[in-house]
Amino acid sequence: MPYDPLLKLFIALLLGLLIGIDRQLKHKPLGLKTSMVISVASCLITIVSIQSVQKFSLPGHTNMDPLRLAAQIVSGVGFIGAGVILRRSNDVISGLTTAAMVWAASGLGIATGAGFYEEALSAVLLIIAAVNLLPEFIKLLGPRKLRERDWSVTIVVRNNREMSRLIDEFESQGMKVKHMKIKDIGEDGQQVQMVVSAPEKRRTASIYYAVKQLNHVFAVEVENISS
Repeated sequence: MPYDPLLKLFIALLLGLLIGIDRQLKHKPLGLKTSMVISVASCLITIVSIQSVQKFSLPGHTNMDPLRLAAQIVSGVGFIGAGVILRRSNDVISGLTTAAMVWAASGLGIATGAGFYEEALSAVLLIIAAVNLLPEFIKLLGPRKLRERDWSVTIVVRNNREMSRLIDEFESQGMKVKHMKIKDIGEDGQQVQMVVSAPEKRRTASIYYAVKQLNHVFAVEVENISS
């Protein structure tokens, strides 16, 4: 059908739109425009790859793979996905889910270009459910650790030789220290960098004020590092 490629491109646009809406609502680097472009472009390359075999191959003389071009999409999209993965100053990696969604958008475009409409639609619904619904459901039924979030806490303390007591004070505030790094900043104090976990219902501001009130604490910086 002469309009079949246009239908495939339009369906790929809609599927990319669904992925983009999910990322846009969460203010992630992958937005509406990027996801739609990736999905439509992947669909187009797949269509060209398949139809080129039908148009240019000669039976018995030319051996062509109908998905040869489409196979290069996965490696090409990997560069875009790598661009949204960030390593912060506190060695925390973020953007992995968004990178996976970039890869998923290209996969949806490939499936649509190859004519697997039902599979592509089912996949986008499952992807959105996996990112938004299933984690919340698992949190309700799973162990308490699934309902905790991580914060990066940097504090400056005056010369304190009882650092273990400081950790005890953290735990008394309902926070668990997962990682700790200490360095001297002159003769009068130390800088302590920690990754602490606390119930996800706690706000960053409440953790800040709780840490600020601890003994020997001079300055505090708190950052939510959970995705």
